[in-house]
Amino acid sequence: MFLQPLWSFFLHHSSLLTSPVFPVIFSLSVYLSFCLPFLLLDLLSLRWALVRRYKLQPQSSVSWASVRSCLGLTLYNHMVYIFPLTLLHWYTMPVNLPAEAPPLPRLLAQVFVCLLLFDFQSFTWHLLHHRVPWLYRNFHKVHHTFTSTSALTTEHSGAWETLSLGFFAATTPLLLGVHPLTELVFFVLNIYLSVEDHCGYDLPWATHRLVPLGLYGGARHHDLHHLKSKYNFAPYFTHWDRLFGTLYTQED
Repeated sequence: MFLQPLWSFFLHHSSLLTSPVFPVIFSLSVYLSFCLPFLLLDLLSLRWALVRRYKLQPQSSVSWASVRSCLGLTLYNHMVYIFPLTLLHWYTMPVNLPAEAPPLPRLLAQVFVCLLLFDFQSFTWHLLHHRVPWLYRNFHKVHHTFTSTSALTTEHSGAWETLSLGFFAATTPLLLGVHPLTELVFFVLNIYLSVEDHCGYDLPWATHRLVPLGLYGGARHHDLHHLKSKYNFAPYFTHWDRLFGTLYTQED
């Protein structure tokens, strides 16, 4: 099968995949790797108008204080909350790795379904935490500290929000019973799309420009949410916001 060599490589390093520290190391390293190119763009935009023209809010800039704040909160949440939970999961539910890789069409289809389900879960959580003032004030307001988005603001959130969205991401593949390789691909893609949502740039190759008919919101969609917090609650696709009348575009 097409994916078998890749999966055989992972099986050769199965001790790492099944390690209790792997989920935290994997999550942090993938997240920071995706943030790094956008942080470089933030630095270049200070000097080059060519880069600044793609910023969604050209008047804004990323300060070192915000970088330290976002990094500090991300590391704190991973160490204090996520790591103990991954230890508990590792102890109570040992990972079993199958010998064969999934067929590529099945992997792609299941990753897409995982994204759709996560998108619905996140939309519901997000809408609820904006419509109920107590929930917004006590749990979600931290994420709206910054009205101008940048890559590292992706995970600038409190413990409840971090654990809630992490729970959705972790349980979605389990609910669908997907292959561990499919789960890894979903995690990587989900992290990338989340970072891209918050990157603060409308780049020519951005996902929302590749998906036709306005079906995908992307960075423009989510940046408008941080500016006008009554709209655009879905993280990725636009159908739930259309259905609930909460979709807002720059043309509106």
